[in-house]
Amino acid sequence: MLKKTTQILLFLLCSVFMKAQSSPDFGILADKAFQKIYQNPDDCINYSLSILISDQNNEHKIVLRNIISQAYAMKGDYVQSVNISSQKEESGEKETLSYFMQMFTEYNLADQYQNLDLYNQSQRIISNLLSDIKLLKSDNKKTKIIVAKLYQLQALNFGINRNTVSALENLDRSNQFLDNQNEENKIIGIENRLFRATYLLRQNKLEEAKGIVINVILDLEKEKDQPFLTALAYENLSKYYFFKGDYNSAIENLEKGLSKIENLPFNNLKMKIYESLSKNYFAIHNDEKYHKYNKLYSEIRTKIDASTKEGIRYIVKLVESSQNKSLEFQKQNQVNKFRTLVLIFSLIIICLLIYFLSLKSKNKDLKKQFDFFEKQKKKQKTFPANIDVPKEEKIITIDKIIEKDSNKISKEKEDEILQKLEEWEESDQYLSKNMSLSMLSAQMGVNTKYLSEVINNSKGKNFNGYINELRINHIAHLLKTDPTYLNYKVSYLAEFSGFSSHSAFTTIFKSVTGMSPNAYIQEISKNRTS
Repeated sequence: MLKKTTQILLFLLCSVFMKAQSSPDFGILADKAFQKIYQNPDDCINYSLSILISDQNNEHKIVLRNIISQAYAMKGDYVQSVNISSQKEESGEKETLSYFMQMFTEYNLADQYQNLDLYNQSQRIISNLLSDIKLLKSDNKKTKIIVAKLYQLQALNFGINRNTVSALENLDRSNQFLDNQNEENKIIGIENRLFRATYLLRQNKLEEAKGIVINVILDLEKEKDQPFLTALAYENLSKYYFFKGDYNSAIENLEKGLSKIENLPFNNLKMKIYESLSKNYFAIHNDEKYHKYNKLYSEIRTKIDASTKEGIRYIVKLVESSQNKSLEFQKQNQVNKFRTLVLIFSLIIICLLIYFLSLKSKNKDLKKQFDFFEKQKKKQKTFPANIDVPKEEKIITIDKIIEKDSNKISKEKEDEILQKLEEWEESDQYLSKNMSLSMLSAQMGVNTKYLSEVINNSKGKNFNGYINELRINHIAHLLKTDPTYLNYKVSYLAEFSGFSSHSAFTTIFKSVTGMSPNAYIQEISKNRTS
């Protein structure tokens, strides 16, 4: 008995000791991992993977995979970002998730869509989540962060569509859900301030924007190890000087920002800084530096574009696979319904036949008819040739009709696609080099075949001809209305318009306008001076 009691006491002491030695709270680990995204994405990935391997909690795994996905997105590696993000969809965990984690996974998908420039899909998810009163009124700190991020994403979507008023309103709403209790809250707050400055610059409120950015830089100087946010702040400040025409000050701030991240894999931000440096050096006629940074920009842009396209293809494939399964289910449903109708009809016939047989004993005439019917049945068995179409053939024929109808685009669907195209043409998204038929169909949530058919019928040209004409019309309008563009080289105009080469831009420009870009610029310049 004493021995048994001693064993129990030893077990309890070991349990207490092990509990005291257990790992820190997961919230602290996750907050540290999130902070590492902005310090060094590679360190973040390694750190998060080390926790992911040992943590068996499904919800913790989802949080860690999302952090890793964001780190890859910071690097511009969208293939890995989509791959790690899609694992949570394939893991079969969704049915057992808490309400918070269900909202978290939906937010992650919206974020992933936005990273891939699929803004319409992102906005649909965000609007649906923000219509949930339960989510908005939650006192849970983790839920409040999700709401703050959702409003931030919505602000970015409005900013992309040049609706700066709505973008600023959503940044205000995002800030209402932040409490600065942890690093994630603080980082989101700093990002919101920098995004606000960007939209104020677009509204030509230059001094107000400058004041915000300078205050952010002063705050970041007090923090330790915030290279990404500091570089982003200097990049924002350079825009102020660019708009003021002070290109040397813009260059000075861009180089300060670049020095913070030059040896870190923040490829998306590096690409923006390289592009801005090339523009500013071009403006002060420093051809050597212009070519240097334009080359760096082109190299990193090529890699990121390739990664983005591959990521889009992967995510579109997942969506189309899901849609195909849904269509297959609908077709199978139609076939099952038809078979049910055939069965019911057969049962009715059998019931009528039974009723007919029941009258046999009451009516001799009916009996004669029945005898005749029986003889005919025997003849049919002897001579199987029958002019009636067998039921199996009827089923096949109707299946073919159903299949044919399912492939036919309706007038309502065509009008819906045309309306979406008109709305899309109002944005500048067609200037992106990544724009393709599959990407546009994914953004609109429209079948690729239907979209191609509508463009061919309504625009009188294929997708490439359609988007190239939009690009040429856009740059031609800018050349006519904004004299700044008349000073740019044709190669820069081609790059700005989304064309892959100078020659392709020149050829298509002439086919649309009837003259070469240089001739068009000379004509515009002549009209301005006369």
